[in-house]
Amino acid sequence: MATRKDSHGRALRKGETQRNDNKYMYSYYDSMGKRRYIYAKDIAKLREREQQLLKDQLDGLDNSAYANCTLDDMFDRYISTKSNLQETTLSGYIYTYERYVRDGFGRRKVKDIKYSDVLKFYLDMMNEQGYSFSIVDSVHCLLHPTFQMAVRDNVIRTNPSDDVKAELSKKLGNKRKKRHALTVEEQEIFMNFVKDSPLFCHWWPILTVLLGTGMRIGECLGLTWDDVDFEARTINVNHSLVYFSEEGVCKFSIHAPKTESGIRIIPMLDSVREALQLIKETQETDGITSPVMGKYKGFIFMNSYGNLVKPPSINLAINRITAACNQESRVKAVKKGAKPVIVPHFSCHVLRHTFCTRLCEVESNLKVIMSIMGHADISTTMEIYAEATERKNKEAFDKLEEKMNKLL
Repeated sequence: MATRKDSHGRALRKGETQRNDNKYMYSYYDSMGKRRYIYAKDIAKLREREQQLLKDQLDGLDNSAYANCTLDDMFDRYISTKSNLQETTLSGYIYTYERYVRDGFGRRKVKDIKYSDVLKFYLDMMNEQGYSFSIVDSVHCLLHPTFQMAVRDNVIRTNPSDDVKAELSKKLGNKRKKRHALTVEEQEIFMNFVKDSPLFCHWWPILTVLLGTGMRIGECLGLTWDDVDFEARTINVNHSLVYFSEEGVCKFSIHAPKTESGIRIIPMLDSVREALQLIKETQETDGITSPVMGKYKGFIFMNSYGNLVKPPSINLAINRITAACNQESRVKAVKKGAKPVIVPHFSCHVLRHTFCTRLCEVESNLKVIMSIMGHADISTTMEIYAEATERKNKEAFDKLEEKMNKLL
């Protein structure tokens, strides 16, 4: 049998063909007995792909079944296996993927995605689209296990997202935004402004409870009067109100804490007791009736219509209050010829961080702090304690410097 050759006189191997347009094609049968093809502009490139195909087949990679599998397809397969997740957690994962990945980066074929592609995708999210590192981290927490499933299904050899997060942190360096507690001065200015403001004073009770207990926003909004013991001056944290979106519809649900450490008793400060009593008196005077969710009723925090409070509304209120507070500070500073104290923009979680910082400033027993905060990992407590200690050291040294300057 005569040897087949291409237009350059080079011998063609079994399965290789030079087409009429001078491009090269290699045909083979997959594991299901179906004929498949790979193409290239020249014979050298075609044979590289033949070698890669052979290596993949020897390694057990199923290129036939997943040849056109996109990242979107693989995520759908991954998320379908997470039947043990809570409804709100699952909904949150799906929302994150839909919002930041699907129909964009998600359209790419899994087998074609490289480490550098994932890194560039994350960097573009931050540098081009302006998303925070925490958003990118949330996306990574979904993509990494999705790629890992592709590895275990023999779709790809290695996980292209391995070590990407570490590399991203290295590139960002000090650019990463770190959550900081409010200083004592900022806390006083903010809370005094809220309490004295005719426009925002109705937010004082819930902000006081958040700042005076260190509860997570869901824990706070889920409190019922059965959880409060005015006589013992304690608050029993044993569940959380979760607000989530499902198929475009916003819903509330009650969940138990994810860890045992989340169930705890928090002592009640005088300011917190005052705030709670004010809410109770207002509800009784206005005849506000609490909604019922399963066995839970008598919710403490409701809006003027008797509906549960949505967490985003708290952050929105904080933003508006902060802007107004800073504006007032600037006006007062101009009149006094002084420099205004500007309260940084923050979320309701910073109030939890601030409470923990104040607690760290007066308590050195990390186990006590960890218990009150409901931290599952002591490293979280230690990180805040270290920051609080560093700040107190600086404040002490500033006072020392001021005193020494007068003496020297």
